[in-house]
Amino acid sequence: MVDAQNIIKKCKTCGKPISQCQYKGTHVASSSVSPSPQKKRNHVKKTPQTSQAHQMSSLSNQKVSSEGKVIIIPVKDGINIEMVKVEAGTFMMGPTSELEKPYHWEKPRHKVTLTKDYYIGKYEVTQALWQVVMGNNPSDFKGDNFPVEKVSWNDCQAFITKLNGMTGRKFRLPTEAEWENAARGGRKSQAYQYCGSNNISDVAWYWDNNTGMTHPVGGKLPNELGIYDMSGNVLEWCQDLYGAYASSSQINPKGAVSGTDRVFRSGGWNGVASSCRLSCRSGFAPNVRCNYLGLRLALSE
Repeated sequence: MVDAQNIIKKCKTCGKPISQCQYKGTHVASSSVSPSPQKKRNHVKKTPQTSQAHQMSSLSNQKVSSEGKVIIIPVKDGINIEMVKVEAGTFMMGPTSELEKPYHWEKPRHKVTLTKDYYIGKYEVTQALWQVVMGNNPSDFKGDNFPVEKVSWNDCQAFITKLNGMTGRKFRLPTEAEWENAARGGRKSQAYQYCGSNNISDVAWYWDNNTGMTHPVGGKLPNELGIYDMSGNVLEWCQDLYGAYASSSQINPKGAVSGTDRVFRSGGWNGVASSCRLSCRSGFAPNVRCNYLGLRLALSE
């Protein structure tokens, strides 16, 4: 006889047992249905705010901030992209000692060396940027300065191809190692739990403060490098195939050598605090679209 209590229930989107799913099985792959949380949220429509992320056409093409070097790349119709320089270096990737109660799929902790400097988006890709490149806006929560969502990994590749054609640059998604290194603050890391703070509400829109939707980019405090929203708001696609980490030291890792799912990071607006920690990771099929899943750009120097 089968004991009903021992039947393993699996999440319909990621296929993991509910006990291993960072959203406890509440996330869905539907293009229009939000996850069903344990308590109701009132969806409050917010007036889109104008951010300097997209209103800097009068500035020079490059500047130096107190956090680090920022380049500003014009796209079209006054829309620009701000990219923050992250220096090459070595860091410990995965559940380092300051990160509490890691999931087993975040392990093992391992040494990673990135041998080249790179740039990463100061902000998540906004709906205004997506619209000017793709000519459409798939997002549920509308606003020029809100992060674009409901975009699959495949959609992101198409977007990047068009963006590169418009700018003459070689934008891409960050590798998972590049993403985590930038989120940790690179060489300026203060070993925080979340991206820029040990107090999650300072730096993230997540389950306890989200009002049932995304929020304009850059609305919380930045991390040590001046990068915003790498904890919370929307999950962010990475370039890598999703798979178990190697335990040995890695140089410029590119992810799993086989598999089908692609890595996502960050913890979304509907994620619990533990999903917003710097080492938390998971993967989706590359065709999944949902309203808590977006992207951040990377650029090789």
